This record gives sequence, structure tokens and C-alpha cells, in this order.
Amino acid sequence: MNTKQEILFDLGQILATPGALDAMTRNNTTGMDLLKRHAGGDWGVLSQDDKQANQEAIQTGERILSAYLLSDETKVWVITEATDDRGRRATTTILLPDEY
Repeated sequence: MNTKQEILFDLGQILATPGALDAMTRNNTTGMDLLKRHAGGDWGVLSQDDKQANQEAIQTGERILSAYLLSDETKVWVITEATDDRGRRATTTILLPDEY
């Protein structure tokens, strides 16, 4: 059994907002858990159209968004910014939707 998950894109610098950190702590979830899902193409609770847009964004360099529900139903977003003029993704941020 292969337990190694494929990473589909670079995350750049990892950031998290205070609200997201608090929500993850309350729910015994780590940012690493969410980042692994995000970078591996598990987009969470997005629509099929948004999931398809993420698949395309991996190739085109556009922004990538995942949304996950924590155990207490708090929604957390993980956003990897679009590539810069050198083709690099600068940041990935874990945040609550109302912190966007």
C-alpha cells in the first residue's frame, strides 16, 4: 500500500489567520492536515464547477481554493494565490470565510 500522497502544486509561504488557528485548535485539526488535502487535490466541500476550476488552475497558474468543514461545522478555506510573473506561487493562506 502506497501512503505517499502526490503534491500537485507548490504552496509557497504558508500563512494562517488567528480565526483559522483558533478553529483548528477547537477541532483538534492541524493546518498540515488541511494543507495535505489541498495540495493533493482534495478540494473539500466545493461545487463540481469549482473543483474543475481548481484542476484547470493547476495548469494555468490561477488561484486555487479549497473549503473544508471542521468537526463543529466551521468552514475553513485554504487559498493558494495565482502564480507571479516568474511562475511561482507566493503564498497559501488558511482562513475563515469571513476573514477574506
